[in-house]
Amino acid sequence: MRTLVALVAAAVALAGCASDPAKTARQLELYRSNAGAPVNNFVYTSSFTQWTPLGPDALALWTSPGRAYLLDLSHCPDLEWAHGIQLTHSGIINEVSARLDDVIPLGAGRTMPCRIQAIRPLDTKAIREAERVASK
Repeated sequence: MRTLVALVAAAVALAGCASDPAKTARQLELYRSNAGAPVNNFVYTSSFTQWTPLGPDALALWTSPGRAYLLDLSHCPDLEWAHGIQLTHSGIINEVSARLDDVIPLGAGRTMPCRIQAIRPLDTKAIREAERVASK
């Protein structure tokens, strides 16, 4: 049985609100260019620090300030409008797995799960540096 975990706190959830499509496309390209090889799963200790929707097919999820993952999803049109997300874990406790687990958008009307197709670790230092340079 799937266990739903980690409802985002309201303040963190607001960071996940929808944004400009051109900006989202640039962000997705930045994250993809700084993503490592796919992994089967990641350790998840019931909370995350931030999430960023990257269109209807991807999101970035920070499990700590220095650790983040790019999650490629089955088509998830409500993700950009969600106020929060939940993650499922269907296998080993404290692990979220590609092709087995889901992201569930919250506050966007329906709550259809979006299957995690792939998980790739992100180089958070490179992303922060690129964002810092771009903001100048």
